[in-house]
Amino acid sequence: MDFILQLFLPSMRQRVALGTEESSVQGDMLQEHWFVDDMYTFENVGFTKNVNNIKYLVCADCEIGPIGWHCLDDKKSFYVALDRVQHE
Repeated sequence: MDFILQLFLPSMRQRVALGTEESSVQGDMLQEHWFVDDMYTFENVGFTKNVNNIKYLVCADCEIGPIGWHCLDDKKSFYVALDRVQHE
């Protein structure tokens, strides 16, 4: 879990086309993430359509997100932002 990487995630509940220029999308630079190497670890996570070479992770039930990030260049790297999920 101790992984330091800054990733940009669009703001939660923002309902705009994520395929627009990154500078026009509001969001946050987040530094604390869980790294997961198998997408089947998730029980209730969905993925957005491709945005360049990225898929964002969202709640599969309500589609709120993004809660994380997956780069299509690396099939075994999924990042879940700690600020975007409830955890103990």
